[in-house]
Amino acid sequence: MNRSFACLLTTVAMTACGSPEARTVDGEVQDSSMVVATTSRVPSDDRPVVVFLGTSLTAGMGVDRDAEAYPSILAQIADSAGVGFHLVNAGVSGETSAGGLRRLDWALRDSLDVLVIELGANDGLRGQAPDAMASNLTEIIVRAQSRYPDVRILLASMEAPPNLGAAYTETFRAVFPAVAGAHDRVTLLPFILDGVAGVPELNQADRIHPNPTGHTRTARNVWPYLREALEAEYEEGA
Repeated sequence: MNRSFACLLTTVAMTACGSPEARTVDGEVQDSSMVVATTSRVPSDDRPVVVFLGTSLTAGMGVDRDAEAYPSILAQIADSAGVGFHLVNAGVSGETSAGGLRRLDWALRDSLDVLVIELGANDGLRGQAPDAMASNLTEIIVRAQSRYPDVRILLASMEAPPNLGAAYTETFRAVFPAVAGAHDRVTLLPFILDGVAGVPELNQADRIHPNPTGHTRTARNVWPYLREALEAEYEEGA
């Protein structure tokens, strides 16, 4: 882990839950920018449906969610590449893996083809048990595959703040490949903030959330994996 990223995570750990705009909803720390984009698939629209289940990163805190958040940028890239998809942004600021699991039925209420799971960062910030996070992520995958057996799942790797100790951060990091590797049709995404976290010019003033340029870099990190999933969907539908 590079030094700038380690410093960033320490800053996040000390400040994330102390924001003056923070509030608690159903036991979860949320901020006033919490917005969930809800969309329904149009019956005549045969593009793959991609649901992004995540935190403030997915929700696009501090940027234009519909144009500048990384899921929306991915939709633009996919359109340009000829593998467009129908986007459902189910990102919520302050979300934990447990919160994502509680919201899963809502996220799965309509049919979907690809599920992108971006959860865990807030578990790490709060020092929650990696075993519990692993259980939550596993349950999300099992339930999604039970309802939609052909769904393709992309699981984003996350990092824990280093101030919790090397043993915790190593155990936390190991959860994501272990969970992804235990299931078919699940692809592990390397740390999606690689090259963004700890880079001042790619983050907002809070040094936590990416700015539009940072979201673009994040989208580029995710794109090769999402493109593979989308191309497979188009091939199966041909």
